[in-house]
Amino acid sequence: MTAIEVDTTRLPLLLTELRLPAIGRMWPQLTERSDRESWPAARLLAALAELEIAERGRRRIERHLVEARLPPGKTLDSFDFAAVPMISKARLMALAAGDTWLEKGSNLLLFGPPGCGKTHCGAALGYALVENGYRVLFARTTDLVQKLQLARQALQLEAAVAKLDKFDLLILDDLSYVHKDQAETSVLFELISARYERRSMLITANQPFADWNKVFPDPAMTIAAVDRLVHHSIIFEMNVESYRRRTAAGRKPVASPAAATPSIATPS
Repeated sequence: MTAIEVDTTRLPLLLTELRLPAIGRMWPQLTERSDRESWPAARLLAALAELEIAERGRRRIERHLVEARLPPGKTLDSFDFAAVPMISKARLMALAAGDTWLEKGSNLLLFGPPGCGKTHCGAALGYALVENGYRVLFARTTDLVQKLQLARQALQLEAAVAKLDKFDLLILDDLSYVHKDQAETSVLFELISARYERRSMLITANQPFADWNKVFPDPAMTIAAVDRLVHHSIIFEMNVESYRRRTAAGRKPVASPAAATPSIATPS
């Protein structure tokens, strides 16, 4: 066995020890090609390094998609822009880049009646941002508020809110459904205050700001929460007919077998 063969047999172990799985899989094909095409050593090394970096990026995106907990299937490709004419695809694609508003800690607020596409729009942006390297968390507002309440009871609210700082964007879906309860709304307010001008939030709500006194029982808290959210924000008013209602109305009723049976004429 030659020295080259000995080194080759050790490569899988060495690459595993160095945690370079992509190179471990692909080095035989690339080295064979480099020998065949007489690549300089630097070109082969660069090709292997680029391969490993690309593979790590892919795995990182996969991990971030799992942790984001985004509802399945709600992407920009499946969003019906024709049904929501006040939102342009170009505008959403620009927001999906994330390099301006997320870095400034700006917020995105989506208002509209149930079924108008707010959740789909927010989730679609979440998917696109994860693909572009950002970390996102999608949550129903009531579920997240309940978790923060439990953290407060365990005297761990500050740590729980700080843990959410790792996400560049926090998507709170259906804020309007938070119960008008001092304990719930106070932890929600603390979350909004903690992320103010530091980390971005995307909030969907059925009710305009004028009706947020139904969410926050304290008028002063309502004003303070709205002020923090609006200070650096992009607002979309999605006042269109419910997509679910339109879809249901478009379905033709299926005739029952009895109704489909032709009547037999009585001879005259």
